[in-house]
Amino acid sequence: MRFSIGAAALMLGSLALAQSNWYPGKWGPTDEIGSANYLKPELVQQAAKLVTGGKVYSLGISVNTTTPAFPPRTCSLYIVQPGQTGSAAGLGPTHTTYNDDILNCWTGIGTQIDGLGHIGVGDLYYNGNKWGEFATMGGLKKLGVEKIPPIVTRGVLLDMAAHLNTDVVKEGTAFNQAEIEAVAKKQGVEIRQGDVVIFHTGWLSLIDKDPKRFGSVEPGLGREGARYLVSKGVVAVGADTWGLEVIPFEKDGDKDGGVFGVHQILLPMSGTYILENINTAELAKDKAYEFLFVLGQNKYEGAVQSMINPIAIR
Repeated sequence: MRFSIGAAALMLGSLALAQSNWYPGKWGPTDEIGSANYLKPELVQQAAKLVTGGKVYSLGISVNTTTPAFPPRTCSLYIVQPGQTGSAAGLGPTHTTYNDDILNCWTGIGTQIDGLGHIGVGDLYYNGNKWGEFATMGGLKKLGVEKIPPIVTRGVLLDMAAHLNTDVVKEGTAFNQAEIEAVAKKQGVEIRQGDVVIFHTGWLSLIDKDPKRFGSVEPGLGREGARYLVSKGVVAVGADTWGLEVIPFEKDGDKDGGVFGVHQILLPMSGTYILENINTAELAKDKAYEFLFVLGQNKYEGAVQSMINPIAIR
């Protein structure tokens, strides 16, 4: 069956209208930070008590021109020596030389945080903001990543690879409430309000060995699992995969389940942040299931996403 653009737009509009009970959000119609409202000084104090040995984990990956990413995202770096290329004379009597760099890059590549202006339902985004009223080529007028406060709270790692007794969880494997509760129980951890929950699947190990497979399918969070984590009041959900949610996407019975439905549940419908391409290997190796999570993203004003290097400390 073929649809015109107008028919598709009408269908999207009807979907947004049918699901309009998700806005305005629980923090009021002018809120722009969503689940970051859960962050409180007492959560920082409690999470800090998890630091007993002082080991620091970098959860970010390095980015280069071949880093797999959702098409058409790419990244290039240019090193320049402004006004003095090839010259040893430099500046002033000290002959000072310097290199600068230019990053020509999509911000949604590598380890990243998805802001609340990233995904919509039709033309409606978090808190019912209409795309045409806040999204411009010069940047978002609302929901930009610069609005996200520093995220310092308890982090929880759910090692799905260990739970399923495999090094790399098979693509298409969905994590829903039953699976989440089972691995949390096995690890002896409780998911609490204000947490950042991160899945380890081993998928990131494919980024160099099999980049085509890595960037086309993945295991990940299912729709029911997303709603469950939202009900627990988590601040963000992440994984060592490029898109967090299970791909191929879950079906709705015997029907097509839609495209990036988990993203819709988390971002526009609940204001819950998404963390992608999180380097979880060392945490999993150390069985570091609880830790102090620290993130201060780049404050590109009006940006949709930001490349990040979160830190875990325990």
